[in-house]
Amino acid sequence: MTSKQRNASPHPKTRPSSGVTHVNEPHHDNFTVVGNHLAQHAELSLVAIGLALHVQSLPEGAPIGIKALAARFPEGEIRIAAALRELEEHGYLSRTKERLQSGRVTTRTTSYNRPRGAVVEAAAPVPPEAERPQCRTKAADLLAGLRAHDSRLLLTERDVHRLAPAVTEWLDRGVPPTAVVRTLTTGLPQDPIKHPAALLSHRLTAQLPPHLPPPPPSAPSLHPAPLQNCEGCDRAFRSPHPGRCRECSASSVAVA
Repeated sequence: MTSKQRNASPHPKTRPSSGVTHVNEPHHDNFTVVGNHLAQHAELSLVAIGLALHVQSLPEGAPIGIKALAARFPEGEIRIAAALRELEEHGYLSRTKERLQSGRVTTRTTSYNRPRGAVVEAAAPVPPEAERPQCRTKAADLLAGLRAHDSRLLLTERDVHRLAPAVTEWLDRGVPPTAVVRTLTTGLPQDPIKHPAALLSHRLTAQLPPHLPPPPPSAPSLHPAPLQNCEGCDRAFRSPHPGRCRECSASSVAVA
C-alpha cells in the first residue's frame, strides 16, 4: 500500500518584498495583552503608547508617579507628564485626588486596557461655544500662533493644551517668547509634517535650556564719607567721625 503524502499548500506563504516580517512565538507566562486600538493609535505619541503598555504590565499598587517613572526611563519629567496627560485625554488613564484618614492627600491612578474617554465624551452634552473653557495662557497663545510662521505647524486645541506646560517651562527659565518661537520654527524639514505636535514636543524636550545661573553678588556701593567741620580751623573735610582735618592734626602733632 502506498502511504499518503502530505501535499504542499496551494498558496505558499511568501515573504514581502519590503516592510516588516513577523516571527511570532506563543507566550505562556509573563506577558501582557494590548489591543491594536492602543498599539496603532492615530493620535497618541509614541511615548504615550509605550508608557501605556508599561503601566498595563505593572502589578496592582505599583507606583506610577511622574518622579517614579522619570527615575525608571530616560525621557524626563516633562515628556512623561505630557504622555500621562495624553493617556488621560484619550481614556486610557484616570487620576483622582483622595484624602486618607490620616489627612494626607494621595493620587489614585486607574489604568484602562480599553479607552473610557470616548464613551464619556459621546454621552456628555457639548456646551455652547461661549461656555467652553478657553486656553488663553501665554504659552498657549505662542503655540497657536506658530501656524503664522509655517502653516504646517497647525495644532489642534488638544495639542495646544498638551504642549503648553512644556512651553511654560521654557518661559520660566528666562527664555524670551521670540527665542522659543525661533527654536520651534527654524530648520524644519522640507517634507510635509504629518505630526506637528510630535515634532514640537521633541524640540521642546530635547532642546530645553538649563535654568539661568544666579546673578553674581553685587559689589558694595562706596559712598563718600560725610562732611565734618574741623574743630581747629572750622574748615569742611570728609571723615566718618567729627574731629580735626588732616592739616590741623599734623600741626598739633608737630607742636607736641
